Order: sequence, then structure tokens, then C-alpha cells
Amino acid sequence: MLMPMSAIDMHAHAFPDALAPRAVAALEKAAPWQAVGDGTAGGLIAAMDAADIDVAVACTIATRPRQAGGILRWCRKIRSDRVEPFPSVHPDASKADKHVAKIAEAGFVGIKLHPMYQDFAADEPRMDSIYAAASEAGLLVTLHCGRDIAYPPDDDRAAPRRIRAVIERHPSLRLLCTHLGGWQLWDEADRELIGRDVWLETSFALGERGVDAATAADMIRRHGIERVCFGSDWPWAAPARALELLGQCGLTRAERQRLLWSNAARLLGY
Repeated sequence: MLMPMSAIDMHAHAFPDALAPRAVAALEKAAPWQAVGDGTAGGLIAAMDAADIDVAVACTIATRPRQAGGILRWCRKIRSDRVEPFPSVHPDASKADKHVAKIAEAGFVGIKLHPMYQDFAADEPRMDSIYAAASEAGLLVTLHCGRDIAYPPDDDRAAPRRIRAVIERHPSLRLLCTHLGGWQLWDEADRELIGRDVWLETSFALGERGVDAATAADMIRRHGIERVCFGSDWPWAAPARALELLGQCGLTRAERQRLLWSNAARLLGY
């Protein structure tokens, strides 16, 4: 069992080495900022070392139905005591719910879903079989929440109100809501998700790209410090900078310990 030395990053990304340059370049075209890393698993570990982070969750996204199998094989390849990959499944894939069960059988802790890049609304009926399969298997579902920089600001497919509808239909689902419940929709996240039975993580939700430190601390405490985790969203943000922004929130040492380590360790089964 790992001992709490520093931190667990519950939201990072990585791509296969051959794909990473093209994937990062394509994503950069839609964003007003550049990546801070190369997007490879090795680059992720280097960024973790620079920030004294022990473990990171490497989120994947199946943007096409046929990608799920290859992603699962790659996740098996990179899984280690430093990197905890979350495979993905596309909602248009044949028997997507069966693939969710296959991910669980392979020993993975969770899956990543992204409404925009996978073209679904979080609360649409065709997602119910995937959520139900994840719930039955005990998998954690990490779901992009809020707006996305690559899509129009009125794209509401990951809006917090939709996330609330999901948890009301699937009360046993283990759901981790990214970006403190809704990137650039934090007022709605506050109304719809704070205090409900979901987990939150902090990536891209603090500082110049998120809410101010006092607001973040207030939302975290009202939601319950025991249900919030640290996330960076590498390679789009440096873990060291994300830790610095979290440090500005005025949380107590005990609160930081829970947010940086204990909560995530519990979610990951450490």
C-alpha cells in the first residue's frame, strides 16, 4: 500500500508516443493556450516528478467507436505504480456496456467520458446503459463537466444541471465531476452539484482559469472536503502550478492532506 508522501493527481492525460505530437497539436489549435508538456506517458511522469506527485490518473477519450479496444490495450501497457490509466468507451460502440464490464474485469478503477469529444449529452437516454454498467461494476466514471474551450460557449452537453439528472437516475454511480463541477459554469455547479453525492476535482478550476481562491475554498468546504480531489489536467496545465493555486485557497493542513491524498487513495482503492 502506498504511503501519503505528497499527492495524487486525479486528472491528467497521456497519448501513445507515436500519436502524442499530432494529438497535442490538433488540440492546441482550438485553445488560446499551448500545452505545457508533450502528452506522452513519459512526459507525464517527468511532470509528476517535478511537482512531487506520486500517482496520476491518465484519462483517455475514445473519440470513435472502434478506438475503445486499442485504448484498453494501451492502458494495460502503461499501467504502473505511478500511472493509473482510465480507459474509455464510445457511446456509439456496439455493446458499449459490455466493454465497460471488460474494463472492470481487466482490473481498472475507472473510465473517462467527455460529452463534447464523444458527441453525447451527459443525461441523454443512450448513456444510461453505460452508467448502469459502470455502477454495477463499481467503476468510477470521470466525466468532463461544464464548457470546453474547443466548443461554442452555448454547448451545454456537459452542463451541471445535466450531471444532476444523471446522478438522480443513477444514485449508486461513482461519479467524479471534473473542473469543480463545471468549467466556466461554476454558479450552476454550485446550485446543482455542491453538497450532492458526487466527487469533485480541482483541475482548471482555480486561479486565472477558474474561480478565485476564496470561492473555491467555500465550494470545497460546503461540498465536503472528503469528496474533493486534486487534479491538474496535464498537459494543459503544469501539476506544480495547479498545486500552487490550491495552496492559495487557505485550506488547513488536514484539509489539504485529504484533498491531495486521502480522498483519491480511497477512490483508487489504495
